[in-house]
This record gives sequence, structure tokens and C-alpha cells, in this order.
Amino acid sequence: MLTHILQPDTQAILLLCASFGQNRQIEPQPLTLSEYNSLTDWLRQNQMRPADLLESTAKEQLQKITVNKLNPDRLSALLERGMMLSLAVEKWTNQGLWVLGRSDTNYPKCLKQRLRHSAPAILYGIGNIELLSMGGLAIIGSRDVDDEIFSYTRRVAQNIAVQGMQVISGGARGVDQAAMLAVLDAGGTSVGVLADSLTKTAVNSKYRSSIKEGRLTLVSSYDPEAGFNTGNAMGRNKYIYALADYALVVSSSFGKGGTWAGAVEALSRLQDMPVFVRLDGAISEGNQQLHNQGAKPFPAEPWNDSLRELLVKAASWIEPVQTVEKTPQETVLDIYPQDIYQAVLPIILNHLQQPKDAKSLAECLNVRLSQMQDWLNKAVNEGTVRKINRPVTYVVNQPTTQLSLL
Repeated sequence: MLTHILQPDTQAILLLCASFGQNRQIEPQPLTLSEYNSLTDWLRQNQMRPADLLESTAKEQLQKITVNKLNPDRLSALLERGMMLSLAVEKWTNQGLWVLGRSDTNYPKCLKQRLRHSAPAILYGIGNIELLSMGGLAIIGSRDVDDEIFSYTRRVAQNIAVQGMQVISGGARGVDQAAMLAVLDAGGTSVGVLADSLTKTAVNSKYRSSIKEGRLTLVSSYDPEAGFNTGNAMGRNKYIYALADYALVVSSSFGKGGTWAGAVEALSRLQDMPVFVRLDGAISEGNQQLHNQGAKPFPAEPWNDSLRELLVKAASWIEPVQTVEKTPQETVLDIYPQDIYQAVLPIILNHLQQPKDAKSLAECLNVRLSQMQDWLNKAVNEGTVRKINRPVTYVVNQPTTQLSLL
């Protein structure tokens, strides 16, 4: 059951940003994370908090906003959704869910410290809130892997449990789910950062007992009943890394997929996050390329129940620079533009939860318009992003069967 009080700040954030299970095409549209960040900047400038927007004088105050992204009438309409909020909170309470706004004292500090404005405005969850601040090892990998990879993943997770560390995972089929189940079976704890279907996953028989025992916490920055879409899956990758002390990429494709994109993003943006990659056995091209880009080799077996100590040592180890003459083809591979594109794609998709033109997006990411246009064209050709004419804008391409959050 919902055991903590919904703070006034969190109520205001929910009114502004939550969809309450409604279709994202409804009016008024909830604020995107980027829009909410613009609002928080305005609030700080005016020495206000989100809760101040619940006061009777708020509508008058909002009319003073001159920020391009923020329409005062839209903000007022969002804040008037009190009945929808009441019904949603009652439903979440009955489902055992809790909600954290970015201003809540229980909100994980590591998310705000590492991600700053990229930290989600809202976290929906079920289970032991305290696990969110315990760190651990993020174990990430592809969905379709062989028995050898599954076995290796389970061995890592079981050893982690013995060491008193927890597993942070995306909960997806394949490596992520195998790591979660293995650490729980060994008596350890885990945090699953989901991209969709929080309420459905929370009642899954695989996880129900661990949630009740306080050993598993499931969280999502998306509506608890939201279905799957690629943009959400990409967008939540950084939360997995930011909640952990270390990260292990067990298996990754090269230049494509969520595992690759999340790892490249973490290597480029989370400088204090040691990202390891498995280099034992048959090494995939993706794993080798992640190592080339800065991922550290994960300690080799046998670990002899000292994996935590090995991780500390390996994280501080600086590999000697080797001067190796490369062929022109290898040099090109090192700077292959696909790497950069895959790294920024999750960020682009985050911004395109609502339509945005190329110029605005280029300004948000602080890149040249021509570069942003190249990336958008590529994303449109891949089917990840949809182009809208009159005026020309771009938005995450979601199949019509996935648009409903009911």
C-alpha cells in the first residue's frame, strides 16, 4: 500500500507532468521533462516551489511567464486536473504503488547528482524505497543470448549477492531479467528500472514474493500502465547506470540496440561511473568496441567471493597506453559516426516525446543545425522518428497500438 504522504510539491509535479493513464494526444498535454525543467528554472528565479502553483494566486502568477516553451493557459489547465489526480492516487494506492517527485526527500540523490536536469521529474515504484539509494552493480545485456551468457550472468549475480551488493537492472528479457532473478534466488536485493508496464510486472509471480520481503524494488519514470515503445526503453537506460556504483555490459551488439546505446551514453556522460564489459570467452564485436571506447575489462573468474574488492581495484586501474600502428580502415572505425549517432539517439528520443523542430532540438543539444538534421534524417529512415509536415517537426514514432497508456 501507499505508505508515504504525497507531498504538495509532488502533487504539483504530477498535475503538470503525469498522463494519469490518458492518451498522450489529449489536451492539455502534460509537460515533457525539458518543459518541466524550464518551469523549474522560472520557479527558482521567482523564489517559488512547485507547491506554490497550487495556491489560489497561482493563475495570476503564471500569466507573468514569458518562457517560449511554456504557455500560461496550458499550465493553468494542467493544474486544474485535481479530480484526475485524486482518482489516480487512489488507484495507485490500491495497487501498492508509491510516487516520488524530484523534490521528495526519498528521491534518489544519485539521480539528481549524476543526471541533473535529465533526472526524471516523477518516479513511480513498488517495493522498498530504501533500495534506490543503496547503489550496486548494474548488469545489462542483450535480449537474445546463448546459454553460456545466461550462465555467466547468473554467476556474477550470485556472487554479488554473497558480497552484499545488489543488482540494478532494466528488467527486460534476456540478460537483465536473468541477473535480477539470480540475485533474488541467492537471497540478495535488486532494483528494476522498467520502461513500461510497471503495474503488470509488479504482480508477476516471479517478483511478487521478493517485493513483499523488501528485497526487490521496481521503478519507472513512465505511467505505471504505459505500454512499450522504443523511445521510453532508450530513455530509461541512463537511470539504470545512475543508480549503480558500477556497471557490467555482459553482451552487446555493435552500433545498434538499447544495450549499445546505453553503454555509449554512460561512457560519454557519466564520468564517475566505472563501466565494465565482459571480455572472457567468445567476445562479441559490440563488447570489443565498448572496450575500445573506454569500458574496463570485468575481472576474470574465479572471483573467490571477493568480487567487490576486485571491482574497486579494477575501477581505479588505468590501462597503459599502447602505441599500435593502425590501418586506415581501423582508424576510420575508431571514429565511425554511427557510434556518435547511437550515443545521442536516446537523448534525441527523450526530447521528441512531443513534436519539435530541428532548430529547437539543435539548440537543446547545443549542436549545429546541419548535424542535427543529419541525425534526424537517419532516425526517420530507420523508422525511429516520424516527420510531420506543416510545420516541419519530428516526434518519436509510436505504432498506433502503443499510443494508448490505458
